[in-house]
Amino acid sequence: MVPDTRALLTEWLRQACLADVMSAKPGNVSPEHGFSDATADDFRVSADVSAPVLAAAGDSGVGRAIHEAVRATRGAVGHNTNLGILLLLAPLAAVPLTKTLSEGIGTVLTGLTAVDADLVYRAIRLARPAGLGQAAEHDVWETPRVGLVECMRPAAERDLIARQYVSDFHDVLEVGLPWYRESAENVPESQRIGWTALKFLSTYGDSLIWRKCGEAVSDQARQMAAEVLSAGWPHTAAGRAAWDRFDAWLRDDRHRKNPGTTADLIAAVVFADLRQPRCCSSAAR
Repeated sequence: MVPDTRALLTEWLRQACLADVMSAKPGNVSPEHGFSDATADDFRVSADVSAPVLAAAGDSGVGRAIHEAVRATRGAVGHNTNLGILLLLAPLAAVPLTKTLSEGIGTVLTGLTAVDADLVYRAIRLARPAGLGQAAEHDVWETPRVGLVECMRPAAERDLIARQYVSDFHDVLEVGLPWYRESAENVPESQRIGWTALKFLSTYGDSLIWRKCGEAVSDQARQMAAEVLSAGWPHTAAGRAAWDRFDAWLRDDRHRKNPGTTADLIAAVVFADLRQPRCCSSAAR
């Protein structure tokens, strides 16, 4: 990859991570709402140190890019801010810029090996994400013996990040990206990411909430997000009041109901939006 192209990819990755944290989403970290152990500044620093590592994924390999980006993040901020984002962005960043993401992601995923899986398992153990437990199959505390996609497959029914690996990133590229682009037609620019987050939550619930609080609480989050949209957010007073209720319900001292997977998916969608129209430009060749 030529240096100018690497720099361009790095900037798209950085912008996607920053757009996610700098925008208000229900229950997530933003400049107005930090957590006791994580602030918007932590996420900004994480974007700065991880973007150039992710941009090298096409050359270094997806697993190594994820592992090295987790190491860089922990070295910079001391805790996990972005494991889910890294898991989603690294395969997308590895797609050659001469192909669209939809054209190239399948080849990237098919090429992921047990070495990638081992590096990702090490990254997960290093990041220590909330709610990490043990699994009956392909447990992250064991050495993987199959490729990364096969390791993700057993979790795909309950984890939206794992599901992207076994579906060629369908929810990002075929669902979330069209939602985000639709928002440009009917939502103010500053609220497009919030609206897209509500679409994800109202359709899928949230995997992190499910892992930490259970399926019933994730389903409740899904229902409440749908109520915010049906009340007309952001255009009506009723919709804005519903947003405030939902946001308050998601937030508590331990932020157990933080819809973190939704935020990760948003970062991937924004990256796809930045990258997709430029895939075959002269600068990318």
